[in-house]
Amino acid sequence: MAQIVRGLEDPSAEVLATAAAAFGLLAAAPRLHIMWALAQGESDVSALADRVGGALPAVSQHLSKLKLAGLVRSRREGRRQIYYVGDPDVVTVVRVLVGRLSQRAGEPLAPTAGLQGTGA
Repeated sequence: MAQIVRGLEDPSAEVLATAAAAFGLLAAAPRLHIMWALAQGESDVSALADRVGGALPAVSQHLSKLKLAGLVRSRREGRRQIYYVGDPDVVTVVRVLVGRLSQRAGEPLAPTAGLQGTGA
C-alpha cells in the first residue's frame, strides 16, 4: 500500500524499478557523456566516439543499451545511423544534475541553450 506524505503518494514498485533501471544506465560516465552530447543535437556514432573519447565499438555498445531503454532513438540517413534523445525528461535530469555538480566543483556552468528536449 502506497503511503501519502506531505500530499505526495509513493510511486508504485514498477515505476521505481523503471527509474532505477534508467539511473543504472546513466551511472556509467561514458553513457552520461553520450546523453549530454545528444542533448545538444543529433550525432552519428563516429562523432560521438570522438567527442566522448571512447572507442567506436564501446560507444556503439553504450548506444545500444541506451536505445533499448528508450533513452536514445535512431534513424537511418544513407549508410549512417543518426542518434538523438529519445526521452526529453531524462535530458532535464541530466542537465540539472551535471549543472549542480559543476557549480559545486567551481566549474563554469555548461551552456544549456540549445539542449534538445529541455525547453532551454
